[in-house]
Amino acid sequence: MTTTTQLPVDDIALSVRDLKTFFYTNKRCNKAVNGVSFEIRKGKTLCIVGESGCGKSVTASAIMQLLPTLSRIEEGEIIYHSERGDIRLDTLERNGKAMRSIRGSEIAMIFQDPMTALNPVFTIGFQIAENLRYHTALRGRQLMDKAIDLLRSMGIPAPERRVEQFPHQFSGGMRQRAMIAMAMACNPKILIADEPTTALDVTIQAQIFELMATLKREHGTAIMLITHDMGVVAELADDVAVMYMGNIVEAGTVDEVLRRPSHPYTRALLDSVPVLGRGKNQDIRAIPGSTPDPFNRPKGCQFADRCAYRLDACELALPAETQLSPTHRVRCVRHEEFANGVRS
Repeated sequence: MTTTTQLPVDDIALSVRDLKTFFYTNKRCNKAVNGVSFEIRKGKTLCIVGESGCGKSVTASAIMQLLPTLSRIEEGEIIYHSERGDIRLDTLERNGKAMRSIRGSEIAMIFQDPMTALNPVFTIGFQIAENLRYHTALRGRQLMDKAIDLLRSMGIPAPERRVEQFPHQFSGGMRQRAMIAMAMACNPKILIADEPTTALDVTIQAQIFELMATLKREHGTAIMLITHDMGVVAELADDVAVMYMGNIVEAGTVDEVLRRPSHPYTRALLDSVPVLGRGKNQDIRAIPGSTPDPFNRPKGCQFADRCAYRLDACELALPAETQLSPTHRVRCVRHEEFANGVRS
């Protein structure tokens, strides 16, 4: 079982403990999330980083109870530390009244692709108002006035006109802002953002991230940001969890993970990102190989086949988690020498 840092409960918005989420298809089992533990602190941003297929979005869907039919939470706990007390989200019925009362009001999510997340046959204003209608006492014209105020707060020009338009009439950046407006309509305690700027240009990305920083600063919102971009992590994160094939291989504060990476996968992600100011001749290294078949996983460390520093022991069993500091943990048998500069 993995462990998480023991923080004061008052500082924690959400705790995930040894979460295992499996998918069942054609009599085969994909252990998409296989023993993940982390905590999201109030008013802070936790960035979960890793390649596609590492279990980041599945973790978010498990928290929101939005998993597909052929999947289930096998083990673990998802604890929402609400003002009413601790709530075990993993025990709630997916579409039950209790979960629906939390989803969208206290815990909200920004999806990766707003064009598929937004309903194309309803106006933007109607879709924002629908969330408000379910979770607040606003009715009638109050709903549309609130939707207009939300769009205005997201920097959308002429919100009185835009609120009556459909998703296809918005640009990509505006659709994403509308998604954030919908997510923030009820001032949630926790915001989960699943790669919210993947399809946007860098200028709009910066604007979206500035909006999220403002929400955290003004409302004390705890943010879980899913990304594959270590540059975004360096800019926004307070805490970082590096995921690979359903496991967190390294986690800690942003300074610990970026300044003293102790897992070869973390270092590989950092080496694959160009650094501003180093010029066009800087060494940018692609990570060799590809992620293993999720239905035929290696017995030991999931990264071993792609790792230049592996030992025979790496292929025999999944490395145990080592606590490097009160906030920094890693799964690697060579973590100590690797952190101190070993490269062979």
